[in-house]
Amino acid sequence: MKRWLEAMDKAAHPVRLNHVWEDVTLHNSGLPPLAIKNPECLGLLHRLHGSTDVWVQHYCVLKDGCLYFYAGLRSAQASGGLYLQGYRVNEQTLSFKESIIELKPPSEELKTFYFCAENKTENQRWITALEMSIKKWLPLHQAIQDFINRPLEETRM
Repeated sequence: MKRWLEAMDKAAHPVRLNHVWEDVTLHNSGLPPLAIKNPECLGLLHRLHGSTDVWVQHYCVLKDGCLYFYAGLRSAQASGGLYLQGYRVNEQTLSFKESIIELKPPSEELKTFYFCAENKTENQRWITALEMSIKKWLPLHQAIQDFINRPLEETRM
């Protein structure tokens, strides 16, 4: 009887196994910005806060498809983060800023984010890094489709 109750309890309360990526991301969010190993990009970005339409400066670290936000370089841990899986990166132009980075979500239910760096060169550096970081985490079916749709390469003889 006891084994049956234990089996029923396990069935009713299954153990949730976290993906390693989730564990690493959670660990990284508790680190200071310069303690994250091998970041893909880091530096100052201004983020447009939608509720107030105010640009707020953050120190940001990009690592494995996640953008971590810090209040400053000396912060003990991230104040926020953004999972970028499925997001598209676009460069937009606004009248008061030369160009901004638009992070467009994969579905309408999610929020679009806007960022800008100190200058156009920094914006381009961030755009390239964001695109590369997102591409590393393409779903398998999308990666296969991208491979199939790529132009044929000439063979050398």
